[in-house]
Amino acid sequence: MYFYAARQPILDKEKKLFAYELLFRDSIDNIFPDIDADEATTKMIEASNFNLGISEFTGNKPAFINFTLATLLKGYPETLTPEEVVVEILETVKPGKKLLAICKNLHDKGYTIALDDYIHQAVWQHFYPFIHIIKIDWQVTSLETIKAVKFAIKNFPHIKLLAEKVETYEEYNQALALDFELFQGFFFAKPEMVKTKSLSPSQMAMAELLYETSKKDLDLASITSVFERDVTLSYKLLRYANSAIFKRRNEIATIKQALVTLGSGELKRFLGLMFASNINPDKPSELINAAMVRAKFCELMASDVKPPIDNSIAFLTGLLSLIDAIVDEELASILSKLPLAQEIKDSLLTRKGSMAALIMLLEFIERAEWSKTTTVIETLGLEKAKVIKNYNEAIAWADEQSSTKS
Repeated sequence: MYFYAARQPILDKEKKLFAYELLFRDSIDNIFPDIDADEATTKMIEASNFNLGISEFTGNKPAFINFTLATLLKGYPETLTPEEVVVEILETVKPGKKLLAICKNLHDKGYTIALDDYIHQAVWQHFYPFIHIIKIDWQVTSLETIKAVKFAIKNFPHIKLLAEKVETYEEYNQALALDFELFQGFFFAKPEMVKTKSLSPSQMAMAELLYETSKKDLDLASITSVFERDVTLSYKLLRYANSAIFKRRNEIATIKQALVTLGSGELKRFLGLMFASNINPDKPSELINAAMVRAKFCELMASDVKPPIDNSIAFLTGLLSLIDAIVDEELASILSKLPLAQEIKDSLLTRKGSMAALIMLLEFIERAEWSKTTTVIETLGLEKAKVIKNYNEAIAWADEQSSTKS
């Protein structure tokens, strides 16, 4: 059994990962709102306790989970630990004595409580001592309302404001100026601005290596030559190959020995992570993580589409599907500078073909757009259960890579 859920990152002011919101559905077929919010929350709790632990799905970060009054009354939040969950009270729950008692009880037990899609009313002031996060829908909330909320909570400094549905860096900066501390939305996954810049020699070397490793038959001599031309890259390769995750009897002393030790699959992953994480160090780490999830998912699904895709090509295409957001430059401009196979460039630029469809599928899953997800799955003739299994596996793998890197 697997979560039929998407996870959306919540970032802090430094654009570092704070938590994930889990957007749950019973299955890809059972698209919200065909089941009510009570059932969605119930099944999320069931899944987290009996199938896949929430901490495994969120990389040990807290999970924002929606709760209705009915699921709160049943004590569902307490089936998870205070470290695992942020109790997010849906906007449909009316403030009243029952809810107040629940909030006080959860607060006393150490749970973090958030108000979702907050609608400002004076009655909420009774809840402020027990509330930790107020979520403001950036797309529908006026500046006057935001100022009113800030004034209302000024004597409760423990309350953080979270701006959700933040879609651009301009909106992020506006929220930052208004003292918001947490941010949710896809602003971090879009180019901040169009820039024209050249890649450094080290970045070009990595791009050349990505191209070499995307070939079915590796040319060890060519790959070794590229590494030997870049001291920094060689140092990182040797350090990586000497790490504890690879079991060896002897220390590695040469570039060729390191390449043989890693093998083509691990080398490809190493280069992908290095390229994505070093090309723009100011970008949120969650953006790099998302690119790695896409890469692994495409690799896992490559043999299931018709016609099958080479898994090395699929991995690299998935990795580069967010490169415009990472570099802050138009995609066509970036790809023109990289020595990549034409089929990779075509998939990313024309958005046509089965490889492009896999990228589109990922975008719909990330946004929990399940009806569109179902359409793409059926068009590609994929097994729904396998899609979810591979998506969860890709998330776990990317989280593991990120923790190893840090």
